[in-house]
Amino acid sequence: MELLQLHYFRTVAKYEHMTKAAEVLRIAQPALSKTISRLEEDVGVALFDRNNRQIRLNRFGKAFLQQVEIALGALDEGRRELTDMLGTEQGTIRLATPTLNRLSSTISEFRKENPEIIFRVTQIPPASSSDMVGLLERGDVDLCFIAAPLNQSWIKEQIVWKAEVCLAVPITHPLAGRDTITLIETANEAYIEYHAGHPFRQINEAYCEAAGISRNIICEVDEPSALWSLVQAGLGIAFVPRNTNEDPHVKLLSIQSPVCEREFSIAWNEKRYLSRASRRYLEFLESYKQHDLIGQ
Repeated sequence: MELLQLHYFRTVAKYEHMTKAAEVLRIAQPALSKTISRLEEDVGVALFDRNNRQIRLNRFGKAFLQQVEIALGALDEGRRELTDMLGTEQGTIRLATPTLNRLSSTISEFRKENPEIIFRVTQIPPASSSDMVGLLERGDVDLCFIAAPLNQSWIKEQIVWKAEVCLAVPITHPLAGRDTITLIETANEAYIEYHAGHPFRQINEAYCEAAGISRNIICEVDEPSALWSLVQAGLGIAFVPRNTNEDPHVKLLSIQSPVCEREFSIAWNEKRYLSRASRRYLEFLESYKQHDLIGQ
């Protein structure tokens, strides 16, 4: 079994199409087919089900792919650790985040001090934040910026910023004349909320449970921008972080009871090697947090 065979197998497994995989790998399709057949001979079992020109990863292939991902990931980590030790790599930080606006200033300031370090950013839809667990587990990214805990024992989380959560109400709403409110006063209000399963929805539900209220949710969304637009249109009220941009059509009310905060953290996989560049960025974020600049 050769390392090249494993790389080729992973690509074919991803596309489940021999010609497409050959194009991506920039090799001849017959050569790729022969390599995969030789790998199957080595492991002693077919890894794909073949039907005419169609191929599908079978149960043996799926089980083997999991181990191949671990093996190739470990080799990549070993390479990165060695280059770190030798000091021959400028440094790349692979970062996943559902929002760029809260980290853009830190990245900019960090690169002023470390211009040799490159960021490769993957934006994840807020409703798909659970995908970050897979990215960290496979080693596809080094760090994830999260607004809700990922709840995995092998994931380390470092709080970098806390935001007061307010109630956003349309400027025409009777409550817009106030500056503060308690959640129990909103029991009969129409709420704009995220879909069930969304991490922000879970956090907001905890606030309401602490207040002892059951809300009237009239609309569910996936994105913060959609939630904000519906509040602007006067359809209802919603939970939002304090640093949300000022808008003449919306009033933010401080919540006196219960205490409502949202924590934003950087997460990484403790079981994988964390590059020198990533560790330097974590130290920078800790210092940046002391000045209360994140998210502003």
